[in-house]
Amino acid sequence: MASVQIKKVENKKELATFINFHYDLYKGNPYDVPNLFSDDMRVLSKDKNAAFEFCEAEYFIATRDNKVVGRVAAIINYKANKKWGRDDVRFGWIDFIDDLEVSSALLKAVENYGREKGMLNIVGPLGFTDMDPEGMLTHGFEELGTMATSYNYEYYPRHMEKLGGWEKDNDYVEYYLKVPDTVPEKYAKVAQVVQQRYNLRVKKLTKKDVFKGGYGKKLFALVNETFRDLYGYSELSERQIEEYVHMYFPLADLNLITVIEDGNRDNEPIGLGITIPSLSRALQKCRRGRLLPFGWWHVLRAIKFHKTESVDLLLIGVLPEYRAKGANALLFADLIPRYIKYGFKWGETHVEMETNENVQSQWGPLNPINHKRRRCYRKDIAQEDK
Repeated sequence: MASVQIKKVENKKELATFINFHYDLYKGNPYDVPNLFSDDMRVLSKDKNAAFEFCEAEYFIATRDNKVVGRVAAIINYKANKKWGRDDVRFGWIDFIDDLEVSSALLKAVENYGREKGMLNIVGPLGFTDMDPEGMLTHGFEELGTMATSYNYEYYPRHMEKLGGWEKDNDYVEYYLKVPDTVPEKYAKVAQVVQQRYNLRVKKLTKKDVFKGGYGKKLFALVNETFRDLYGYSELSERQIEEYVHMYFPLADLNLITVIEDGNRDNEPIGLGITIPSLSRALQKCRRGRLLPFGWWHVLRAIKFHKTESVDLLLIGVLPEYRAKGANALLFADLIPRYIKYGFKWGETHVEMETNENVQSQWGPLNPINHKRRRCYRKDIAQEDK
C-alpha cells in the first residue's frame, strides 16, 4: 500500500478540494449535517474571514495514490492565546478515513506547523473562534447533527486514543429538550417575579432595530460579555460583529430571538436568546453543500415556513450578575409559546461545557436528556516525537 502524502493547500481550487472531501466521506450518512460549501469557503478564505485579523492558519490534505483520504486545518488564535496565557496551535475541520496512518499524518502536520511557529501545545478540534464548531463527537453517533456543530464517525475518538500523547482538555455536552404543551410553571412564576422586582422586560426586535437601531451590534457585544470566561473564548472584533450581523440577521425569524433589557439601566440589554428553526434536514438536501439547484427551497421552507419539528438554541446568554436573579426565565417564558405556535416538538441546545452547571440547571423544567458529548484534546508538542 502506498504511503500517505501530506499537501498544503495553496490556492482556491485546492481549498475547494479540501471542503469537498467532507461531502465525499459522509455521502449518504443519515446523521451528518454538512456545511454549505459557500459558508466553508468564506470562513476558510484568508481574505474574507475577519478572524484573520488575529489568527493565522494553514490547511492540509492527505492523499494516497492520488486520492484524498483526509484533511485538517491548523489554526493559531493569537488573541485567545494571549488572553489565556497559552501557546496553542488548534486543529479543526479534521476528517479522515478509518486508517491510523492517515490521522497520524494529518495531526503531525499540525504539530509541525505549530512547532515552527513556537507553539507548545496542539489542541482541538477547534475553529478560529467559538462561532465555529468545537469538539469531537464521543457520544451520540446515532443522533442527527445540527448546523452549528460538526458530526464525525465513531472511529475518530478511537484514533485519538490509539495515537498516544493526547489527553482530555475539555468536554462539552448537548441536550435534547421536549417542547412542553405550555410554559412550565417555574419559568412563568420566576419571569413574573423578576419583571416586577428588578424592572426587567422582554424586547422583541424589528429589522429596523437590528440594522438602524444598532441592536445587531449590541447583541454580539453582549455575547462577548456573557461568554468571555468560557473555555478558549476570544472576543469578537468589531469587524467580526459587523460580519455576523449582516450574515445572520437578514433571514432570521425575529420572533425566535428574544432580548431581555434592564429598565433601571436605560433599557440596556442584559440577556439574549437566539434560536432558529432546525436546518439539519434542509442542509442534508443541499447536494454537496450547494443551494442550487434546489437546496435553497428546502432551507427557505425551514426558515420562513417552519417546515421542521425542531428548534436549535444557538445562543442563550445572560450577564453574570443577572443569572442568580432568574432573568433567563423571561427568555423561556417568551420563546416557548412561540415554539408551540410554530409546531416545534423538541429543541437542541448548543454545546455547553460539562462543568457549567449553572447553564445546565436552567433546562431542568424541560426534562433535558444529555444525548451528545464532545471532547477537545490536548497534546504537548514542545519536543518533537522520537
